[in-house]
Amino acid sequence: MERAEPWGPVPEVPLDRSSPVPLYYQVASRLQHLIENGEMPVGGRLENEVELAERLGVSRPTMRRAIQYLVERGMLVRKRGVGTQIVHPKVRRPVELSSLYDDLAKSGQQPSTEIRTLEVRPAPDHVAEALGVPEGAEVTWLERLRYAGREPLAIMHNAVPVEVLRLKREDLDGRGLYELLRAAGYVPRMANQVVGARAATAAEARLLGDARGAPMLTMTRTAWDAGGRAVEYGSHIYRASRYSFELTLSS
Repeated sequence: MERAEPWGPVPEVPLDRSSPVPLYYQVASRLQHLIENGEMPVGGRLENEVELAERLGVSRPTMRRAIQYLVERGMLVRKRGVGTQIVHPKVRRPVELSSLYDDLAKSGQQPSTEIRTLEVRPAPDHVAEALGVPEGAEVTWLERLRYAGREPLAIMHNAVPVEVLRLKREDLDGRGLYELLRAAGYVPRMANQVVGARAATAAEARLLGDARGAPMLTMTRTAWDAGGRAVEYGSHIYRASRYSFELTLSS
């Protein structure tokens, strides 16, 4: 099999270390721009992440996160024996930064919540990385079953740093998480969101009243306030038969 040649040194990536925008996102956005403009051609191979991190003046975890961000968006692909290769970018569309509770309430669908788990625990590694907090930092971990009317719609997992907000079960019974964050002065202003799809597991299908293997939409999100503090990590699964992501596009 023909081995893809390294594309060449990535051009200098200007970074604003005083900005609330995370460094990994600044790096990823610049690489994304170069790929979309054709300055980094499809089929080329990136140099390894250690060299990239050293040359761009960021840590290896930051560089790894930037590359993973672009892998998740279909702009880069990791291949065994080849490295990280540039591929055709997927079509991307932003969605509004709002909570499911807000969306249901606005559309008159009478949201309600079954709180299955609410406990303070050390953040799992992937959650700590997403929130930019030290490994083992305490977060409030939530698992909720969200209803529209009387029908189950979504299984929602969220992590909120305890330094941001200490959540109480009674607060979440009738209010959305984003409403509580806003009331505490931590208004979500920016988010990294990834939408996907997969089949329901037996446990998920049972909770949502669907068949095992039924199509589900997935969404993971990390949200930051205006000061650049990560205020929430979420990993949600929605019944595809009952939920869709609506996009408003303009040219």
